[in-house]
Amino acid sequence: MPTAEPVERLLAELSPREKVGQLNQRLYGWQAVERAPRGGFRLTDLARAELDRWGGLGALYGVFRADAWSGRTWADGIRPEERAEVAALVQDEVARAGDHRIGVLLSEEAPHGHQALGGTLLPTNLAVAAGWDPDLLAEAATAVAAELAASGVHLALVSALDLLRDPRWGRAEECFGEDPLLAAELTRALVIGMQGADRGAVGRGGVAIVLKHLAAQGEAVGGRNGQSAVIGPRDLRELHLPAARAAVEAGALGFMAAYNDIDGVPCCANRDLLTGFLRDECGFDGIVMADGLAVDRLTAMTGDPAESAVAALEAGVDLSLWDESFALLEEAALADPRVAELVDAACRRVLTLKHRTGLLADNPAMVTAHDDFPALRHGSPARHDDSPAVGGGRERLSLAARTADGLSRRLARQSLVLLHNAGDLLPLEPRSLAKVVLAGPNARDVTALLGDYVPPLPPGSAGGLDLALRQALPDAELVCPQGVPTAADLSGADLVILALGGTSHRTYAEEFAANGAIAGQAATATAGEGVDLAGLALPGDQDDLVADVRARAGCPVVAVVVAGRPHVLTGVLAHTDALLWAGYPGPHGGHAIADALLGGYEPVGRLPFTAPAHPGVVPVRHNDRHPAADVYRDAPDPVLFPFGHGLRYRPVLFDRLTAEAGADTVRVSVEVANPGGAAAEVVVPLFGRRTGGRVLPRLRELLAFRRVTVPAGARTAVVWDLPAARCFAEGAAGRARTDLYVADLHETIRPAVHSPGPADPLPHSEES
Repeated sequence: MPTAEPVERLLAELSPREKVGQLNQRLYGWQAVERAPRGGFRLTDLARAELDRWGGLGALYGVFRADAWSGRTWADGIRPEERAEVAALVQDEVARAGDHRIGVLLSEEAPHGHQALGGTLLPTNLAVAAGWDPDLLAEAATAVAAELAASGVHLALVSALDLLRDPRWGRAEECFGEDPLLAAELTRALVIGMQGADRGAVGRGGVAIVLKHLAAQGEAVGGRNGQSAVIGPRDLRELHLPAARAAVEAGALGFMAAYNDIDGVPCCANRDLLTGFLRDECGFDGIVMADGLAVDRLTAMTGDPAESAVAALEAGVDLSLWDESFALLEEAALADPRVAELVDAACRRVLTLKHRTGLLADNPAMVTAHDDFPALRHGSPARHDDSPAVGGGRERLSLAARTADGLSRRLARQSLVLLHNAGDLLPLEPRSLAKVVLAGPNARDVTALLGDYVPPLPPGSAGGLDLALRQALPDAELVCPQGVPTAADLSGADLVILALGGTSHRTYAEEFAANGAIAGQAATATAGEGVDLAGLALPGDQDDLVADVRARAGCPVVAVVVAGRPHVLTGVLAHTDALLWAGYPGPHGGHAIADALLGGYEPVGRLPFTAPAHPGVVPVRHNDRHPAADVYRDAPDPVLFPFGHGLRYRPVLFDRLTAEAGADTVRVSVEVANPGGAAAEVVVPLFGRRTGGRVLPRLRELLAFRRVTVPAGARTAVVWDLPAARCFAEGAAGRARTDLYVADLHETIRPAVHSPGPADPLPHSEES
C-alpha cells in the first residue's frame, strides 16, 4: 500500500492532542522503564502519565542509554540480551495506550557505536576521518545499524555534520575534520551504511539515521559550544552544508537542528535553513528533530514558551527532544488554523517515518523486536509471523555485534597518523628491545581511548596500551610508572614511549546540565561536550614531562598522542624521535597502537585537520582565504602539520599527474608506484587552488581523494572524473585557472570552452 494512504487516513482520525503527542519526545528513556519486582520489566509511572496524556508517544529517547549522565551501569542498566524484550514491552504498551495502535519511534545515541551496555564502539569520527576510507565506514555503519535494529531501535542519532573549525571546541572529536568534501563523503557513507541503498534497509535490518547537527555548530565564536556562528551565506553553503546535501542525496531520513544561531537566528527557528535549504532546495522529505531542550531555549528570543514552539514548527522542526514548549502546541493549534496546518504537516512526516519502520497498525510488512517475544505481540502494531525477516533477535544481535567489533578493530588501525619519524626509528624491532619504559597519562587508561558518548565497558573487555605492549613484547621488561619516570626507571632502557593527550571520560560523580553536557569543572575530561578549552597545550604538565624525559633518557623517545582535538605539539615534536597521532581509536586502540609501533601494521592515515604550532594562531584551516604565515610576529609559522599530512614507513611514489578539462567534466589521473616487496595502502588526496572567479580564492581545497591498495612492485592509476563546477572557481571564464596538486606534483588546467556556472556546494563523483 502506498505510504500516503494509511498516513492520510490516520491523520484524519487523530485528535489535535494525539497529533501533538506524535511530535513530542519529552521523556528520558532510562526513566521510562524499570525492573518489575517479580522479574522482567514494566513502565514507570512517569511513562504511563505521558501515555495517558497523549494517547501514545511520538518518540522515546535513550531507553538503553548507559553512561554517567543516565546513571545506568552494568549493575542496574538494560543488558544486551534484554534490549529486545524491553523494546517489545514499550511498543506493546504504547500501542495499547491509544485508539489507533501507533507504535513509538525508539531513538538512541550512536555517534560512534550504540551508547548502551554492550554496544559496539567504533573510533570517534575524528579518528575515522584520519583513515580517509568511506567504504570501510559504510561497512561499520551497516553492522552498527544491524545491532540497533536487532535491539528494536528505529532512529540512530549520529554526529556527522559539524566541521572542526576551531580546536578549542570540546566536541571536535565528533567531527570528520575540517574539510567539507571529506566530511561529506564520510557522511554519505554513514547514511548508506545505516539505511541501505535507497533506504532499503530501514525496518529490515537497518535503522533510520538522524544526522546532527544542522548547521555550522563547529563555527561557534571562540570554540564556545552552542554559541553564535558569525559567518556569511557563502561560507555557510561552501563549508557547512555540503555534508547535509550529501546526506539528502544518499536518502537520509532525519536531521537534528543545532543549538547555535547563525548571524543571530537560532537553527531551530531558521526557516531558511530547515525549510528553504533542506526541504525546498535539497528535496529532503524526512523529519527534523530539535536538539535537546533547544526549543525551550528559544524563549530567550520569543519571550514565551508557546511562541517558541510555534517558531520552531514554522521553521521546519517536526519532533522535539525533552522540551516542554512543544507540549503547548495543542492549544496553539486550536486557536490558529495556520498552526493547525503546521502541526498536520509535521505529524504527517512523523507518521510517514513510522509507516516506513513498521509502527502503524495497518502495515504488517516490517519487523521489530516483538518477533522474539510472541507473548508481547498481541495487539502490537506491525507484526507478521510469515515475514522472512523474523528470526532469533538475540542471534541477530550477537552476529551484528561481532561484525561491528571486527570492523572497529580495522578502523582503529586506519586511524593512526605518523607525524614524525626521525632516522626511520619506527617501526621498532621487537628483538632489540630488552627494556621499554611506558609513561604518560594515557599509558594505562582504557577510557581515554574511547571518546565521549560511550557506555561503561564490560569488565576486562578492553586493555590499555600497557597491556597491549606486554602482550606484544613478552620477552621485554616493560616499566610503567604512575608518574614521571625516575632515574631507576630510565636506567638501561632501550626505548621510552610517552602516551600523551587527553580524555573525554565522564565519571559517575560528575554534575551534568539538563541536556547531558558536563556542568561546571570536569573531573577528568579534557574534551567532549561541555569541555571547551581556551588553551590548546597538552593537558596538565605533559610538555614538561616530555622535555624532562628527553633530557634524562639515554635512548630514543617515541610519543603517542591520544586526543579528540588538535593540540599544540610543538614541544613534543622538538623533544621526541617519533610522533604518532591516534585520535580516540576505540576499545581496540591499545593493540592498534602497539601493532603500528612494532611494524605489524603500517600507519598510513592523514590528518583530517590543521595542527597549529602555537595556541594563539587558531583558528587556522587549510581552506582559509588568507595565509596566516608571517602575520603574527611572535608566531610566524602558525602551522605545525598541514591538513592531509601523514608519513609512512615504506615509500610510495606519485608521478604522471595529468588533467583534461571538458565542457562539463575534468578527468584527473595520477599514478602511484609501490617499489616495496609488500602491498601498500595509500591515501591519495587531490588538492586544488581555483582562481579567476568572482570571489577571493581559498588557499587550497580538497577536490577528491581515494584510498587504494597498490600491489608489491606495481603501479596503480587513480582516475577521477570530476564535475567542472568543482574544479573551477565560481563564474570562471577564459582567464580562470586551477592549480592541481598531488603530493609534490603540480598541474594547471583552464576551462575548456565556457564557464561551468555557479559552483555546486557538493558535486559528487562515484570515483572520489
